[in-house]
Amino acid sequence: MDTEALNTFLMVYRQRGFSNAARVLNRTQPAISHRINMLEQELGMPLFERMSSGIALSQAGRVLLPYAERALTALQDAEAAVHALKTENAGPLSLAVVGTLASTRLTAILKRFALSHPSVDLALQTVRSTEVSDLVRRGEVTIGIRYDRDRSPDLHYECLGVERLLVVCSTDHAMAGQSIASLNQLVDERWIAFPEIPGQREIWASHVFSIFRTLGLGDVNWTPVDSLTAQKRLVEAGFGLALMTESGVAEELASGTLVTISVGDLTPTMPIFIVTRRDGFLSAAATRLHELLSTDYLGNN
Repeated sequence: MDTEALNTFLMVYRQRGFSNAARVLNRTQPAISHRINMLEQELGMPLFERMSSGIALSQAGRVLLPYAERALTALQDAEAAVHALKTENAGPLSLAVVGTLASTRLTAILKRFALSHPSVDLALQTVRSTEVSDLVRRGEVTIGIRYDRDRSPDLHYECLGVERLLVVCSTDHAMAGQSIASLNQLVDERWIAFPEIPGQREIWASHVFSIFRTLGLGDVNWTPVDSLTAQKRLVEAGFGLALMTESGVAEELASGTLVTISVGDLTPTMPIFIVTRRDGFLSAAATRLHELLSTDYLGNN
């Protein structure tokens, strides 16, 4: 079993098929199939279940997956550590962030970092919280910023602070800009929220449901919308209320297109974490960016 075999295995899994993996790896589909067959013969067990609808990991494949990911990320760390001896403040550096956290605060930090590290090739992508952890775990990004955390033993989490969740509404809503005593006064409102997709939804997006249930108010009427931008536009148009992070609606609140409703018995917050691989290598540049994010992102310096 070598790194090329493990990389082929991971690519087939991530691309959900042999043909897609062959295209990404710039190889032929028969060559990919042959390499997987050789690995399966070496291990004595099938790694994938071939079905008419596609492929899925076998039991052996599910066992191998985390070890293959760790092995390849360890090799990436080793290569980066050696490379850093020559170019401590140069090279690629990738960051994955939940979309609502990619605010002007973050871009200001990244701008300062880029000016002081002109030889670093900084890349940023926005994804959901669960995807942030997955990308960091697989070594596809160096640092992640997400809401809440999972319990993966492969990842290290550091809390940056907490962010308020706000009830927002349109400017012409009857309660726009008002303070009310209890969430009970909003129980008959329609709410806009992310759809509940197992393993993919934002943890804060389900808060509106759990809060109502915790207070004994039962379920609420809601419309699932899978885009934050679309949610905000619908709320602006008066199609419902939403529970959103403060950073996610900062621009709309400043421009006056959205308004908050202050609820006396509702003070929800959401923790924000910076994520790295546990015992993973961080270059000098990555360490510096980590320090800037830890101290400056929520004004903790």
